[in-house]
Amino acid sequence: MAGVRACWPPPALGNPVTELRIDVMLPLVDGELEAIYERLCQPGNRLHGLPQRPLHDPQFTLHWREADGEWFAYVEDRAGRRLAGYVVFNRLVEVDRRTDRRVRSPHARFAPGYQRRGIASAVYRQVLDQGIHLLSGARQSPGAHGLWNHLARSHESHYVTITDAKQLAYLGPQRPPDAVFDQRSTRRLLLANGCSLHAFAQATRMGGGGA
Repeated sequence: MAGVRACWPPPALGNPVTELRIDVMLPLVDGELEAIYERLCQPGNRLHGLPQRPLHDPQFTLHWREADGEWFAYVEDRAGRRLAGYVVFNRLVEVDRRTDRRVRSPHARFAPGYQRRGIASAVYRQVLDQGIHLLSGARQSPGAHGLWNHLARSHESHYVTITDAKQLAYLGPQRPPDAVFDQRSTRRLLLANGCSLHAFAQATRMGGGGA
């Protein structure tokens, strides 16, 4: 992978925000993942022949796709000849263009046998290492909350709110009081590798104390 491009739009990898859920039901995921894997292996399908990238474990390979500014990372279990899961990095319709160029909201689905194995966090880190910041969805499942806490050990974590003007306002590094935290506009932010909070605030024109 290329060097870090902190705080700036990434090279072309080339919706409404959804919950980040990694604890989905087995029957739904199994059928969905099988269908996607068939498309990845079918010559002539738009998912066939996607650019591939290595993951932290050589058992897995990432297949990357861009569509309408959103990124799709399909995780193939090469040994098992199946799809372990996928991550979608959504654009946020709630933010302005300046912020949209720098931030994505991840949505992950993995089969139960592949959860809690560091796969999702490895995919997230690839995007964070490219200079893209991650913003949580309006609600997080317990599994997603744990994943973000894990990533916060190696990446700066902060809380922000999305204003009516489609800009971010800084709330602080600590979880805000419940009355603020429970609002749909309150989000958790993970800063890209090598980017400071000050640089992010300048690039996105984020307001609020401490930024």
